[in-house]
Amino acid sequence: MIVSTTPTLEGMQIVSYLNIVYGEVIMATDVGQDFIAGFSSLFGGRSGTYEESLSNARQDAINEMKMRAEEMGANAIVGVDIDYESHAQMLMVIASGTAVVVETSEKE
Repeated sequence: MIVSTTPTLEGMQIVSYLNIVYGEVIMATDVGQDFIAGFSSLFGGRSGTYEESLSNARQDAINEMKMRAEEMGANAIVGVDIDYESHAQMLMVIASGTAVVVETSEKE
């Protein structure tokens, strides 16, 4: 499955636009993560705990989006966008794009 933020794929022709696909992940953060992140903010630096949670949530959202596209018969997703939201103790990551069928352009 090809996943791209661009609207086209070089060397490939989009032969069918199937539908918009989404992958959503909502993760709860815990007090321990907040406590550690607070120290990172206080003394400067990065919060490895939050970075790992964010990375995992992003990859899970992309994987869910790819699964939904595959179920439609797509072999690529174009125009991918990833949005992040944080509310209270929740982290939300949404990946969206257009599921398409592409063929390799053969130049003779």
